[in-house]
Amino acid sequence: MNLNIIAYIFYLSITIFIILRVGKICYKNGNIFVSELIPNHSDICQKINQVLLLGYYLLNIGYCAMTLISWQKILSFAQLIETIGTKTAIIIFIISLLHYFNIIILTKYIHKLIQ
Repeated sequence: MNLNIIAYIFYLSITIFIILRVGKICYKNGNIFVSELIPNHSDICQKINQVLLLGYYLLNIGYCAMTLISWQKILSFAQLIETIGTKTAIIIFIISLLHYFNIIILTKYIHKLIQ
């Protein structure tokens, strides 16, 4: 029995939920962070944060969808759980790397951009 379709549905549901939830949290808290980096420019801060959120969604959801083509045939429920867990962990790892990468870029280069 091929369980790939079931795995795809669970994987996409879990990862898209995580991506949307983390994106919402980072967007909300990112406004405060970016506002501290660029004081007195609230309109620029809002636009930067919106672009970061859009890029975050496109990159992560796109990557999730693209990974489906590389999956091998899933034949057991144990393999289904293992595959979903592994693929979801990879997405969470990528999200955390992107978060820290964005913070590093913003803190290092934002002052150069506004001057």
